[in-house]
Amino acid sequence: MMFIKEILAQTIRNILAHRLRSLLTMFGIAWGIAAVILMIAIGDGFKLGYYEQLKVLGKDIAIIWGGRTTRQVGGQRAGRDIRLTYDDVLAIERECPLVKHVTPELSRSLHARSPYNSGVFAVHGVAPIYQEIRSMRLAGGRFMNRADFQEARTVCVIGDDVRKQLFADRRAVGSEIRIEGIPFLVIGQLQHKEQNNSYGGLDDEKIFIPYTTMIKHFPDPRPSVPPRYVSNIVLVPISADRHEAAIRQMKTVLGRLHGFDPDDEGALWIWDTVESAQMVASIFDSMQLFLGFIAVVTLSLGGVGVMNIMLVSVAERTREIGLKKAIGATRRRILWDFFIESLTLTFLSGTVGVLFAWGASALVNRLPLPAYFAGLPITRTTAVTAFLILTAVGILSGLYPARRAAHLTPVEALRTE
Repeated sequence: MMFIKEILAQTIRNILAHRLRSLLTMFGIAWGIAAVILMIAIGDGFKLGYYEQLKVLGKDIAIIWGGRTTRQVGGQRAGRDIRLTYDDVLAIERECPLVKHVTPELSRSLHARSPYNSGVFAVHGVAPIYQEIRSMRLAGGRFMNRADFQEARTVCVIGDDVRKQLFADRRAVGSEIRIEGIPFLVIGQLQHKEQNNSYGGLDDEKIFIPYTTMIKHFPDPRPSVPPRYVSNIVLVPISADRHEAAIRQMKTVLGRLHGFDPDDEGALWIWDTVESAQMVASIFDSMQLFLGFIAVVTLSLGGVGVMNIMLVSVAERTREIGLKKAIGATRRRILWDFFIESLTLTFLSGTVGVLFAWGASALVNRLPLPAYFAGLPITRTTAVTAFLILTAVGILSGLYPARRAAHLTPVEALRTE
């Protein structure tokens, strides 16, 4: 213990004796370790921000639209339009065990009016599970339930912008609106949602009704469209790591029902948010790796500075080393003197850098942040990575000067002027 205290005291004396040189060297290490932490945190911030935006759309969901076939299968010509129906939804529920939830969605632009105002809005016919799938929260009332769906009740849930236009500051839940002249009871209103990912418009601007009510009162007027037509299907796999297998199951089922090859990429258009998140994560990981490499280079230059200052220290204290060896100091003791001094200088500098990075992150996280950026999170993994890199730099920068000092012979060291 006394041995360590002596070396630490000697290190402090050397730093104070050469303040400018020591401060410049410590600045290089401090800035390097701060850069490593901040670069990793920037990458994590962008990844977390993107994941949060996807969660606003829906966690681990896939949206499927009917496409156009590009292959001939079983005598069927290529170029056929695939029109999805509610029967497809039921088949996916029955035959796809890797699909946790699935819902139909049928959307049309329809005129709606309240006793106070009117407008044209996107009206979506969905199943009760839709609220959970699409991460929707209610500001008041309730979402549709199974009885509403099975009995095709004329009830609706309205988005925040719809509420503002039709009711302004008045109470909406429990009131009546007319959609294309048909009276609907407003049973719920959605919380305002900051949404940067969407399909078919923002949720704030939509009216949601049971799918069964939609096909009963507002079927698609096109003669080529089947009676139980859906605009798209939304599904959730049982887990994110099984999403590819779940999509494959769904393609197999729909391929059999509609007579297309499951490998036909044109037959279905799929927005797989899990796949999108993985692709974006790989982009951010590459960016993070590049920025981290630059930061490690900066830290390595700081390590070279530590090595240089320790070599200068060895040269300045050559006679001292010779004297210590002459009175019995071993090579190991001389090596540890300089090695621990180098580590101390490195870790003092690293501590300053860590504190700076932590303070900068805390400051940034308090600021209003743009979408797709979740601030500068400093995770345990980041801290451990920074510590390991700092340790490696300290060992590599201190080992050579320490070995050089330890291998000086007493006679040569004492003869040095």
